[in-house]
Amino acid sequence: MTNIDWLFLVLTLSSIIFYGIYKNRKDSNIDGYLLGNQSLPWYHVGFSLMATQASAITFLSAPGQGFSDGMRFVQFYFGLPLAMIVLSVTFVPIFHRLKVYTAYEYLENRFDSRVRIFTAILFLVSRGLATGISIYAPSIILSTIFGWDITVTNIIMGGIVLIYTVIGGTKAISYTHLQQMFFVTFALFFAGYCVVKLLPADVSTFDALQIAGKAGRMNVIDLKFNPTERYNLWSGLIGGFFLQLSYFGTDQSQVGRYLTGKSIKESRMGLIMNGFIKIPMQFGILLIGVLVFVFYLFNDSPVFYNKVEVSKIENSQYAAEYRELEQKNKDLIIEKKQIVGDLKNALKLDNESVINKSSADLNKIIEEQKNLKAEVSEIVKKNNPGGDPNDVNYIFLRFIMDFLPHGFIGLLVAIIFSASMGSVASAYHSLAATSLVDVIYKTKYKPEGEKLELKYSKALTIFWGIFCILVASFAQKLGNSMIELVNVLGSWFYGIILGIFLVAFYLKSIKAKPIFWAAILGQILVILIWKYELVAFLWLNPIGVLLVVGFSWFFQKLKI
Repeated sequence: MTNIDWLFLVLTLSSIIFYGIYKNRKDSNIDGYLLGNQSLPWYHVGFSLMATQASAITFLSAPGQGFSDGMRFVQFYFGLPLAMIVLSVTFVPIFHRLKVYTAYEYLENRFDSRVRIFTAILFLVSRGLATGISIYAPSIILSTIFGWDITVTNIIMGGIVLIYTVIGGTKAISYTHLQQMFFVTFALFFAGYCVVKLLPADVSTFDALQIAGKAGRMNVIDLKFNPTERYNLWSGLIGGFFLQLSYFGTDQSQVGRYLTGKSIKESRMGLIMNGFIKIPMQFGILLIGVLVFVFYLFNDSPVFYNKVEVSKIENSQYAAEYRELEQKNKDLIIEKKQIVGDLKNALKLDNESVINKSSADLNKIIEEQKNLKAEVSEIVKKNNPGGDPNDVNYIFLRFIMDFLPHGFIGLLVAIIFSASMGSVASAYHSLAATSLVDVIYKTKYKPEGEKLELKYSKALTIFWGIFCILVASFAQKLGNSMIELVNVLGSWFYGIILGIFLVAFYLKSIKAKPIFWAAILGQILVILIWKYELVAFLWLNPIGVLLVVGFSWFFQKLKI
């Protein structure tokens, strides 16, 4: 990065952090720290919900997902608008009426403290793990730019967010979210514009999308019902609906955002806004990844996008083996450029026979390059067992660093950092709130007095910050696309948590003991279903709900 990149990076991050702290500098009680005194308007709520989800994972991993797997991931969000409507009608008025700090307070009144604590612990585990992934995402940037050790970068990234979260509380988070979404929207439009402008002069956006389609990257909707397939219309509408319903209805990182609304109406409008803007936003991010894929069809593409791991290989005993794979990739690139040129011309002339032949040849080359990448991944594992053998999360970052104009590189890196700050700060905050209100309050160590409660909240924020940084240090060993990994982790728990709440709201005859044992048994079965890959991960959410509802009804009938 150049000096102008650093200038944009420092100015953007500083303005976001200090503005957020300034806007909440006067809060001195737990209501202000945890709920922002329930004073925020609907657009703050909506942007805060969106920014909490729009972490660095979204901006690093989602374009890589579009690049590698096409547009089908957008189906994951198809159940979101319906989930927002259901939440607005059901969960929001209940939580506002009860004036709760966290979603889990209600469960003690409905069942008992054991159910409340168990559900809170499920949330703490799931959100703690996912937040570690969210810290790891921007750490990739620092490690890629400077070649820093990933543990050091995790500490830096997680520590910066921890500082302003502890100082500012929930209003600081919400006000920084408003800024982040402004910067993010601008950056996305500009990044998309840059990708299109970098395409060859005789290749229009429509041409690029046609070529992407022939390479299997414009697979927006899959109507086939297949429970073992990760992304299709049905997994998105059904599995995605239950996941989003649980995420926004029972995950404190989201509930805490719309509980800051100054009325039920404001919270509802914020949720609806999130539901109907998120899909086109995610569509656009994935589309950028698809356009980057087309860009690399016309230009030289690295055999492996993680420059840090490549540098380590080049200075190792595997250097000659890597150079051989790199040369094979270069040979394939020459052949690929010729084929994609033929495909482009055939599409313009509507020459069906050439289109079919060129498409088949292009996909064969893409598959061969994929195999070369897999061989490099194996070298990474042998050379650096603690390294990251999956480069999907580095694709968009590599493109940014190699091809986008200076100044904007610094701005975009700042955007990715600030997006991560928003989601990680919300998670820190919700983890601390849940630990205090749902766990600590239920022990003999309950703090007395607002000042002591505030100190406990900040101490717990620090504890969870350290925990999440530790998780981030192990994240690279998990592999896979980060945006998928976070949702897989959530799907382990969200169906069970949602099932508990649905029983609490609508099956009044079921008591505490049946629901407690139903939740434990259901959680064990969900993990086993995932382990043995009986269905795709999105289906774990409705399955979890059905297991909790079914077992609790059965146990109640048996009077367990």
